[in-house]
Amino acid sequence: MKLLIVEDDPDLRRQLSSGLSERGYTVEEAGDGEEALYLGREYPYDLAIVDLGLPKLSGIELIRQWRTEERNFPVLILTARGDWQDKVEGLEAGADDYLVKPFHIEELVARLNALLRRAAGHARPQFDFGPLTLDTTARTVSLNGEPVKLTSYEYRTLEYLVLNAGKTVSKTELTEHLYHQDYDRDSNVLEVFIRRLRQKLDPEQTLQPIDTVRGLGYRFALKATDSAG
Repeated sequence: MKLLIVEDDPDLRRQLSSGLSERGYTVEEAGDGEEALYLGREYPYDLAIVDLGLPKLSGIELIRQWRTEERNFPVLILTARGDWQDKVEGLEAGADDYLVKPFHIEELVARLNALLRRAAGHARPQFDFGPLTLDTTARTVSLNGEPVKLTSYEYRTLEYLVLNAGKTVSKTELTEHLYHQDYDRDSNVLEVFIRRLRQKLDPEQTLQPIDTVRGLGYRFALKATDSAG
């Protein structure tokens, strides 16, 4: 999942970027509201983390402009202001949740995961597809109760497909949401990840979890076996 961190404090921005990258997110940064407005217009993000006290363009106005322009990715506000009026103003501007500084990274990650699931139409962190289970909180995958070892990029690819289960996801969309702006989009790395996922998730070739839609992209084809989705 690709996140945009909008924070003018360089130390906090660096800490957030490092902590979230270590937890498997693709992270891009902006240090002021104008830069963030441009990035949100030009690039696809799954979620933005926005400080309210930004230079050049306030966090509130940034969110309002994104929503006016129908940039509908979830927004989590970070604020040092504990006053309830500021929280209400942020939510009314179009934010989806807020977190007051200082905070623990674990709480931030939990809120991010909840917003990402909600945006994809899912309430629970665990997805069961018969013998295959994916847990978006633990970021683990198991097959017949046994853990499946995936690289960070393999997991990101699978998670994005699962959150968009049943939908055909183009290679361009996968690339834009999983990798940084300067990623080599002409490489065959994505095809390699898909091939490895199929081998690891379906060693007996009985599940067929990922379909190739010729000329269009990929689709996660398994049906949930409980109420997770």
